Amino acid sequence: MINNDNVYEIADLQQGYYLADGKYHCLYCTASFAENQVYPLDGQFYTAKGMIENHLTSVHQGPLLALLSESHEQFGISTAQLAALQLFVQDLPDKVIAQRLAVSPSTVRNHRFKLREKARQARYLLAAMALLDKPDPTLVPHVGATMIDERYQITAAERAQIIQTTMDQNGWIETWPRKEKRKIALLSVLIKDFDPHKNYAEPAVNDILKQHVADYVTVRRYLIEYGFLKRTNDGKTYWVNL
Repeated sequence: MINNDNVYEIADLQQGYYLADGKYHCLYCTASFAENQVYPLDGQFYTAKGMIENHLTSVHQGPLLALLSESHEQFGISTAQLAALQLFVQDLPDKVIAQRLAVSPSTVRNHRFKLREKARQARYLLAAMALLDKPDPTLVPHVGATMIDERYQITAAERAQIIQTTMDQNGWIETWPRKEKRKIALLSVLIKDFDPHKNYAEPAVNDILKQHVADYVTVRRYLIEYGFLKRTNDGKTYWVNL
């Protein structure tokens, strides 16, 4: 069984082993082979990589079947979907699979569709998680944005110029801009006064905004409309929209 405490690359899961500390380690047992050694097997000599691949085949029936022997929780699918997936590997007709699972052929087809959909969704999630480590500073200032268009395409230089010409050194905004891009740039500054780990009552939101603008009611509405803040339907509780 794969160690849940470790996070493996997709390539590691596909091949059934990983390289660490100069050794090839099996994901499913304690077997390992030193990278700089050769090993005898059945009258031949193999590199460490050759040995671990042979090990996966002879002991764990190959990387695919080894992977599919994991629990359904590892895949984020139901036990029924995993059972179907294990039979899909054998390239059996849907009718045969349906008989083995004691379900209808239409249920088998539905399993195929659902699994393909989950695979598609997983690719989006993996892409988003990878991008978390290297965000693009020229794009959307926050993930809560309700409208994604050219108004949110603000470079760091543009944002700095807008802030410099609109907000004084004390953070006060004398005249609120009409242009959307300028509004968004300033809202991205004001939202920094709010702790994303806290909830705020409306008077507390007002108190923060009063330090920057006279018309705090309008700016509070902008923070909601542009997705920087969220609030409950009764308007009693506000929080940063992460």
